[in-house]
Amino acid sequence: MQIQKNVLLAAVAVSSLLAAPAVAEERPREATIIVSGEGEASLAPDMAIMTMAVVKQAETAEQALADNNGAMASVLADLKATGIEDRDLQTTGFSISPQYRQEPDGNGGYKPPVIIGYQVSNSLTLRIRDLAKLGEVIDRSVKLGINQGGEINFTNNDPEAAVTEARKAAMQEAMAKAKTLTEAAGVSLGRVIEISENFARPMPQPMFRAAAAKEVSDAVPMASGENTYTVTVNVTFGIDPE
Repeated sequence: MQIQKNVLLAAVAVSSLLAAPAVAEERPREATIIVSGEGEASLAPDMAIMTMAVVKQAETAEQALADNNGAMASVLADLKATGIEDRDLQTTGFSISPQYRQEPDGNGGYKPPVIIGYQVSNSLTLRIRDLAKLGEVIDRSVKLGINQGGEINFTNNDPEAAVTEARKAAMQEAMAKAKTLTEAAGVSLGRVIEISENFARPMPQPMFRAAAAKEVSDAVPMASGENTYTVTVNVTFGIDPE
């Protein structure tokens, strides 16, 4: 009986070995080279995005709000009269905040702060699609009540053509680098294994700050320049030995 059991176990072991899949031979790792390329393309802007605000102060919150509402209503009506559409006007900030005063107490410290009034701020972001009107829009808005200005971003409604040119230039630079490096190393440039991209849009720049309507008498001169779109690519190539 013991002999039969041993024979059976040996048969099972042999069967298991025959059924086990063959271990695949590990392939040698493909040699690669990673390079980067940067491309730029410039395009004259065709649109401006501007943020501006009406800020009013009064002894009561009610009065500050009424003054702010009146000024902003005049600004909005005037902007629409110049041809700016409702879709290009958006309220992007609103706040009501108390204004405090704190006086010395005569003993080296300060008395508790007291409210002396209220400030209401209403911010508006608008798109100006006719850049020839930009200076006039700023001038008229300030005269009607805009007294705090922010950033103007000269942008493009459809920059894809410029971005495509930047991509092509970035890829050409990456391929030229890879070719130079492999030739110097005495090997051949192989297939493209991987491509990744980083795209940077032009950043908005602060252009004006309105302090008081009396400081602006003529249409504000503006220079829109060009927007530069930058694309960086990282490319992994295979290397074929000579």
